Amino acid sequence: MPRNTDQPIQPADSESSDVTRHRLIEVRGALLRLHKTLLDHERTAYEQRYGQVAPGELLRLIISDRHFAWLHPVSELIVRIDELLDADPHADAKDTSSLLEQTRTLLRSGDDNLFRGRYRTVLQENPDAVLAHADIIRALDARRST
Repeated sequence: MPRNTDQPIQPADSESSDVTRHRLIEVRGALLRLHKTLLDHERTAYEQRYGQVAPGELLRLIISDRHFAWLHPVSELIVRIDELLDADPHADAKDTSSLLEQTRTLLRSGDDNLFRGRYRTVLQENPDAVLAHADIIRALDARRST
């Protein structure tokens, strides 16, 4: 079959990088959904204990209140993913793979005892968190099409 000469030939590393980048974008979307689910869960728990929180106040609490501190590793991971995706559209596959592995490690075993313990509790209490977790794991474990 003749090659389409209108499209440039991409080196194998570029194709691998594109596939890894696509997986990272999928994982990022799933991670954002999980993050929102976890925030909603924690907001409900916080409001049951302390009363309703105004939207502007919620952001301050998420940043500075210890009730929400366990979520910071997820927030920071999202920021690192965004920085890599924004900085270089053809980021090194090694860098993207590293972020995928960091995501996997955080959600499966957790480097932080506070995160790990609270995350497991939320997974037991909230079916939406379980579904969001499963979506990320599927995206992380997706077979490469190369």
